[in-house]
Amino acid sequence: MFSSVSAPVTKSERTRSSIRDIALRSFRERGYDLTTIRLIAQEAGVSVGTTNYHFASKNDLVQELYLEVQRAHRDAAEPLLGQTDDLVERLGIVFRTGLDQLEPYHRFAPEFLSAAVSPRSSLNPLSGESAPSRDIVVGLFREAVSGAANRLPAEFERDMPSALVLAHLLLALFWVYDGSPERERTRRLLDRGLRLLKLSLPLIRVRVLRKPLRELLDLVAEVRA
Repeated sequence: MFSSVSAPVTKSERTRSSIRDIALRSFRERGYDLTTIRLIAQEAGVSVGTTNYHFASKNDLVQELYLEVQRAHRDAAEPLLGQTDDLVERLGIVFRTGLDQLEPYHRFAPEFLSAAVSPRSSLNPLSGESAPSRDIVVGLFREAVSGAANRLPAEFERDMPSALVLAHLLLALFWVYDGSPERERTRRLLDRGLRLLKLSLPLIRVRVLRKPLRELLDLVAEVRA
């Protein structure tokens, strides 16, 4: 499921890698609440102090989880992006493969959401600490937009990926609360949104409509800031 990383070389790197791997497995199997630094240290065969030396808090380990999930997202999406140059299809690939990588964590998703919902939480997906994993998603949407045959005007091509990331986060929030089998409601919502996007994208090329669309992207940028 996860993408490969460089093999650790030194003893310290091996210890850090072991702690990280144990934490990620525990998040998958136990969720956020039941995964503790003490439990991770015990399973890694090291002291709590050693664990805290490598990762100052449990939330630092959750950031490692964020990175792994988004690296897997990138690994799943990029080969599929090479199979089509249709803009909406390419965006659908990024959205769908993102949901696929989240699915193993669905039963624990409310725990992670509770930990991340505060604006002051380092786990907030818009926080500075979350930037490395968020940048992967921005990059995927940027690749989806720039690699399409039906290119957008330059200003929209530049700014739309950030807006799409917010849409991705809102879709993930809906997914957290979705109790339907295999998250069918979330998938339907995405499909309907993509159909609406396909109908509305040509309007970007209509000069008289560009100003309100430009203002919408500016509003999204303000939300992200």
